[in-house]
Amino acid sequence: MGRHSSGRGRLRPALRLVAVAAAVGLLAWTAVNVVPKWFAFTCDEPPTLAVTAAPDIAPLVELIGERVEEQGRAGDEASCYHVAVTAKDSAGVAESLAVSADGALPDVWIPESTMVLRRAQANGAFSGPVNGTSIASTPVVLAMTDETATSLGWPGKQPTWADVLATPAETAIGAPDPVRDPVGTAAVFGVRAVADTTPDPEGALTESLRRLAEHTAPTARELYDRLPGTGSPDRPLAVIATTERDLLRHNAADSGYKVVAGYADPRAPSMDYPFTVLPSAAQDKRDLALRFAGRLLDESSVRALGDAGFRAADGDVLRDRSVDQRTSTDPVPRVDAPDTAAIDKLLNQWAGANRASRSQVLLDVSGSMAAQVPGAGATRMEVTARAAALGMTLFRPESKWSLWLFSTELDGDRDYRELLPMGLVKDHLGAGAKEKVEAVEAVEGGATGLYDSVLAAYRSSRSNWEAGRINVVIVMTDGRNEDADGISRSELLTELAALQDPNRPLPLVGVGIGPDVDEEELSAIAAATGGQAYTAADPTKISDVFYTALGKFLCQPPTCGTG
Repeated sequence: MGRHSSGRGRLRPALRLVAVAAAVGLLAWTAVNVVPKWFAFTCDEPPTLAVTAAPDIAPLVELIGERVEEQGRAGDEASCYHVAVTAKDSAGVAESLAVSADGALPDVWIPESTMVLRRAQANGAFSGPVNGTSIASTPVVLAMTDETATSLGWPGKQPTWADVLATPAETAIGAPDPVRDPVGTAAVFGVRAVADTTPDPEGALTESLRRLAEHTAPTARELYDRLPGTGSPDRPLAVIATTERDLLRHNAADSGYKVVAGYADPRAPSMDYPFTVLPSAAQDKRDLALRFAGRLLDESSVRALGDAGFRAADGDVLRDRSVDQRTSTDPVPRVDAPDTAAIDKLLNQWAGANRASRSQVLLDVSGSMAAQVPGAGATRMEVTARAAALGMTLFRPESKWSLWLFSTELDGDRDYRELLPMGLVKDHLGAGAKEKVEAVEAVEGGATGLYDSVLAAYRSSRSNWEAGRINVVIVMTDGRNEDADGISRSELLTELAALQDPNRPLPLVGVGIGPDVDEEELSAIAAATGGQAYTAADPTKISDVFYTALGKFLCQPPTCGTG
């Protein structure tokens, strides 16, 4: 008889279905409630992208960075990063880039202009080629009072730069310092373009640069404060060089007065805000920078740029401004930024008009300088130091000046040492530098270490050469080289020849004092740099000779004539 199954150990079909359903339900619940918690995306510790931007666009960059972070916290993995924005003027950034260690640098730099980027690269700020992608633009304009604009046909026509520059000289025109502010640099290129359309381009350029140099300020913001209605200036400005974006911002503020934009024709370089990933940025930061650049150019960011008064990178207006007769809505296509050689050349002409200088003075304190000057009741050192101290007052307050002393072994094995570091003349005078120079004494028994000292001073000035200033090295000595352990004259002349750069002139001015000076030696050294030597056999005439030398090199043709 067969055995019958008891059914134990097996589920009836109905119970089997319930068990399967329960298992499926558990898996589904786990998938919804447990697994996401194991693998969910969080943005609690996002990586940081360090961005340094020009002050006018930095707030907008920061705003867009905050929007990115909000999306990252809301679950957008591509937006999970923090953007740390620092607002800093471009000239200051360019200077810091040349000296900072990689770890101290931002990942991204957004200066106002590609001109700044190129100049920074030419000055050794980057180890390799650097290019940026423009994220916005704004044309440089001449903002004028209603009175000036009306005299030029406004509102029936939008005045041009040629119209403004043709106004009488009494119409005061101001500009930001073109050496430090790219808006000022663009302004002098706009002036250059207008001058090129005249019968006498060089004469017109000189006249216009002199006119701007008379009313230069460190920043455009300071120029706005000198427009009529502020009550501060004795002679208010009628016109200032600024950007269209800043003009719109000024007119929108409750300032009580507004200005009219004059546009450059021919065009001047616009501010183009190149988004630049620095070579020192790590690869992961470069990837973040690429993502953020895309966000800066998306539709919502472009709307924000337009609302802030910027134009698109190609110069098109980004929002309707048709009711605003004080600005133009016509496209302002960008012109290519000039190269560094063209910038240096024009800023050298500006320096001639402005007579701003950077002077490295090398003063002989060898023992022979203690000799008495017949009939003067003073030593060579005393009359020379007095001339140098008084000569400092010939420089504009914004000029830069430094004084080194030289003899032999003044600083260890070095024949020279610094008495006054490079600084603004106004700061030196305010700190008692004149009295400090007058108190310099000759070194008893010291010989004349001329060649090594000249080469060191010249190398320093070459390394720190500044566009927009008349750069010059001034050597004041009563003798000839007496340092047998130093370099020879031929070696010095060879080194000086190798340091020449026609786009960055750096003349050496030799001033010989007394009957013992080697005029031929001093002339050969000066000539190697495009400079000139002057001698005063009678040390009591040193002041006259010194002033003549400075006058020639601080007031160069065509800005001060040919005399």
